[in-house]
Parts: sequence; structure tokens; C-alpha cells
Amino acid sequence: RGIAIREELTDEWKQRDVKQEQEYAILTAEIAKAAFGVTPGEHKQLKGLKRENLRDHMTDLELIFSMLGEAATTEITRVDDAQGFDESKTAARKGGEVAGTARKDLEKKTGKRVVSSENYLIEPESRKRIKH
Repeated sequence: RGIAIREELTDEWKQRDVKQEQEYAILTAEIAKAAFGVTPGEHKQLKGLKRENLRDHMTDLELIFSMLGEAATTEITRVDDAQGFDESKTAARKGGEVAGTARKDLEKKTGKRVVSSENYLIEPESRKRIKH
């Protein structure tokens, strides 16, 4: 489902005159910075990644907050009718802030940071599974 949320966002950007791959990267970094307090590059560095895909190595909570930021950005983009790169950047920041606020609230309630060096693909299978 996370991939579908991402594709919906990038499709929305395409329809709104955000075309270049570099612009997508900047908008994605805006969402991440507001959601996690770190850029994707800083997040990868924290996890000890070089060329690997960050999403593949995110914990469940990191992935959930990433999805929230992207879904919120899609919704805000539509409601604000953001056009072009600059307006989309503002919408991306707002969407990331929605996820960032939720992340900070969880961190406050649990006393644990969401962004971590924990690496989903390296952790033992028993730790990866969601316990019900």
C-alpha cells in the first residue's frame, strides 16, 4: 500500500507541472525533513546505508509516518490546488508537518524516538513481525 500512496502523490505532481526527477527528490526531502526532522540523506547515513533504498530499511513506524506525510501531502496538494514546483513544495512541507506532529506526539507518549539506526532488513525476523 505504501507504494500506491507514493505513486498517487507522484501522479498528482505530474498533473501539476512538477516534471523533473530532481524536483521530485526536493519535494520528497521537504516531506521527510518536516516528518522526521532529517533529510533522506541524513536518514540513510543514520542507518549506515549508501546506495540502498531507504524505504526497504525503514522500521514499521518510520514507514507509517512516511506514508502519512505523503498521503497528507497529496490531500493538501489537491485541496490547495497547488500548481508547479513552488506551490507543491509548500504543500509538501505542510504534509510532512502533519506526519511530524503525529511522530512527535508518539515520541512524547512512548519516550522513544521513531527515527533510528535500526535497519528492518538486518533485524532478526522475530523482531520484524508485528506482535498482536
